[in-house]
Amino acid sequence: MPAVVQIDALHKIYASGEIPVHAVRDVTLTIEHGEFVAVMGASGSGKSTLMNLLGCLDRPTRGRYLLDGTDVSGLGRNQLADIRNRKLGFVFQGFNLLARTTALENVELPMLYGRRRFSTAEMHRRAKGCLDIVGLGNRADHFPSQLSGGQQQRVAIARALINDPQVVLADEPTGNLDSKTSVEIMGVFQKLNEQGITIIMVTHELDIARYCQRNLIMRDGCLVSDIAVPDRLTATAELQKLQAAESAAKLTD
Repeated sequence: MPAVVQIDALHKIYASGEIPVHAVRDVTLTIEHGEFVAVMGASGSGKSTLMNLLGCLDRPTRGRYLLDGTDVSGLGRNQLADIRNRKLGFVFQGFNLLARTTALENVELPMLYGRRRFSTAEMHRRAKGCLDIVGLGNRADHFPSQLSGGQQQRVAIARALINDPQVVLADEPTGNLDSKTSVEIMGVFQKLNEQGITIIMVTHELDIARYCQRNLIMRDGCLVSDIAVPDRLTATAELQKLQAAESAAKLTD
């Protein structure tokens, strides 16, 4: 089985007046099926540009990108859109849910844009299954305004899973959440990863990156560090600590 992500000598250069901007410089990287990887770096480091390239939202200036064995480096706009729909799932910081659409209908949306056609009953069944995976099966008929921030992010994760992607790309998925909810969301990602789903996550939070297996550090467009995470956090254990602290605080009130 080929690596799910293989990029070789990847560059992305933007024209900005007379001075070109080298957003990504000569990055070579392999991510295997079933890995959970965090991409980190300061603002302007190139992490967001790299994520856009990995998500087929942009094309490299030069270099090669193989996604699940398919060279996507030179594909056209429509071909990239098809690859995104079939092989990638996206989770964003701002949830990006349609306000007047139920959780179930939000999850169904990616199925409307793919080549495969589903009956209404099949769409409902698949979407309900994905909501069950993230623990929101009983909120399928709720609108985003009726859900907490953490629940909205769970809907977004379910939507990312609906087309059985090879990779889930998460861009600052805990950025709009409080600490406890962030740990809960990382627990969802860890459970999905344990089921074999590859997850690549952009984050600037060091504690969030510790829930991943591997941390990639970007600086000035270059990949400067690629390390396994020592003393990796598990969401289950961290939630137990938070609950114990809350209980102790109530006893002292």
